[in-house]
Amino acid sequence: MATWNTSSPTASPCRFVSSRRRTKASPRRPSSESPPPRKMKSMVDIMAKTMPVVEQVQDDSYGDVTCEKCGSGEGDDELLLCDKCDKGFHMKCLRPIVVRVPIGPWLCVDCSDQRPVRRLSQKKIMHFFRIEKPIDGTDKSESELSQEETRKHRKRSCSLTVKKRRRKLLPLVPSEDPDQRLAQMGTLASALTALGIKYSDGLNYVPGMAPRSANQSKFEKGGMQVLSKEDLETLEQCQAMYRRGECPPLVVVFDPLEGYTVEADGPIKDLTFIAEYTGDVDYLKNRENDDCDSIMTLLLSEDPSKTLVICPDKYGNISRFINGINNHNPFGKKKQNCKCVRYSVNGECRVLLVATRDISKGERLYYDYNGYEHEYPTHHFL
Repeated sequence: MATWNTSSPTASPCRFVSSRRRTKASPRRPSSESPPPRKMKSMVDIMAKTMPVVEQVQDDSYGDVTCEKCGSGEGDDELLLCDKCDKGFHMKCLRPIVVRVPIGPWLCVDCSDQRPVRRLSQKKIMHFFRIEKPIDGTDKSESELSQEETRKHRKRSCSLTVKKRRRKLLPLVPSEDPDQRLAQMGTLASALTALGIKYSDGLNYVPGMAPRSANQSKFEKGGMQVLSKEDLETLEQCQAMYRRGECPPLVVVFDPLEGYTVEADGPIKDLTFIAEYTGDVDYLKNRENDDCDSIMTLLLSEDPSKTLVICPDKYGNISRFINGINNHNPFGKKKQNCKCVRYSVNGECRVLLVATRDISKGERLYYDYNGYEHEYPTHHFL
């Protein structure tokens, strides 16, 4: 509300602001006047409270560290030092073999609480592969029996017609020495144990993944070749031999560049059945971001959501350790000595590994990872 001050000669209006009083602002400091000086600590006071720095001398004692297993100091990038006893160990000399450099602190077997992995005994190897003991006392393998039956039923053909003979699968020929066969299976058991994988001689259908009803060869895009009756008998014969501990002459070895790989421990003929690719069956859509490097295509469906793959990250056999060739290198293609073939077996999809030529002892096994699809990057393969 405005009122007029009548006592003033110039009758100018004035406002009554409320009963609160205005506070008087502090006078400003002229711009020419400098601020008061801040009190700073002297260097003497600062140095008196500072902890002295001790110059660390570089320790060159690790330059003479050697491996406790092989006694060699070569390969510094593969030499692990125990964080407790400072002893050195090559990753490939440890058992199980250390594939990657551990993240964080690492302790050797003597300093850690873990029990060392010892060489598997004959009884443990037979239990690991669930080998069936023969009921009768006969030592003849099924391959020898089949050869005897072939000789009995062999008949001379009187026909002079020349026909193109279809190439048939050959059964595997195991090593004759039982101790050698146990040593071969021992290398596979050690490799699977080192990676935390359990042995499996067939496809596994786990709840939460693809059911067995999804694995039908009729869903294959373009159809799938059917395994013949004779080859099916050969497959069943080889599976029975696997259950008796009669495996193909193969060993799993570790290479610093290729990792685990498979090597022939005896001669293998062309078209010999080597192994079936085993593991957990799952949909490809569930494994698109999986870091497993051994996923195998099982079924290529018209509907991509129904495409199936085999994942040997928890269950597997020797087939997961066979390496692939470099598709972009002519020398890599020459190394191929086996192939991966998908067959329809009793209406279901199965993946078999078969030799494509004669394989000599000491030769490593390779096949083409891109036999059906050119999607696997093999540029970095040796």
